[in-house]
Amino acid sequence: MSTFDTIPQTKKEIFTEILLRLADDRLILGHRLSEWAGHGPELEEDLALANIALDMIGHSSALYEYAAKLDNKPDEDHYAYFRDDIDFKNIALVELPKGDFAFTIARQFLFSSFSYFLYKDLTDTIDDEEFNGMLQKHFKEIKYHLRHSREWVLRLGDGTEESRRRIQHAFDELWMYTGEMFEMDKTFELATENRFYTDVLKWQIDWKEFINTTLEEATLIVPDYDQYMFTGARAGRHTEYLGFLLSQMQFLRRSYPDAEWK
Repeated sequence: MSTFDTIPQTKKEIFTEILLRLADDRLILGHRLSEWAGHGPELEEDLALANIALDMIGHSSALYEYAAKLDNKPDEDHYAYFRDDIDFKNIALVELPKGDFAFTIARQFLFSSFSYFLYKDLTDTIDDEEFNGMLQKHFKEIKYHLRHSREWVLRLGDGTEESRRRIQHAFDELWMYTGEMFEMDKTFELATENRFYTDVLKWQIDWKEFINTTLEEATLIVPDYDQYMFTGARAGRHTEYLGFLLSQMQFLRRSYPDAEWK
């Protein structure tokens, strides 16, 4: 049975769960972005993707560190390197293979736009001073991630016939994974009640309007919202791709668990 089948009971458990969900999303997507190092379409973009990857992994590290303090774990490495795929709490959107450049941009735009609305709301909601300070710092970088990915959506969508075809195909492929961002399960509901999270459904319409406006400006067709939406990754039911990603990311650390940098 997955650990996700157990709903956290205490405030500390609820808070830790939220920190891990936020961190896992950002670690896994940061790892996917890091796969572009040396393979970007141009040098400037190669550096930009690497910097965004570093931002996201840095965000996850800070969140893991706080979770480790609450959960009495030795450090943040425990969460990144010593959990199996079923124990990760990220949404499926972030674990999909990097695909081509258009796929990466479309995914980053969808995730960054959600993160923008989420963090903007959280910074006005969260009572915990340390957590709120962390969110405010990360929010500044999320604004850049969103601006960067949106500019590329417009550039690809209103570019050549080939670039438009690729970015449209990317959004069509990714669309079924967007619904999971807005799922409010019992843990999220408890966290919202305790001011560790927020009801994302209250600004879902605003998110949709932002996405629609951007895609229309890019001369793209907005996919149908009323279609099958993937679900279950938060509960440990991941795609086949997460296990392969973790095997690469965790291999060295698990092989030499007591190694230290000198």
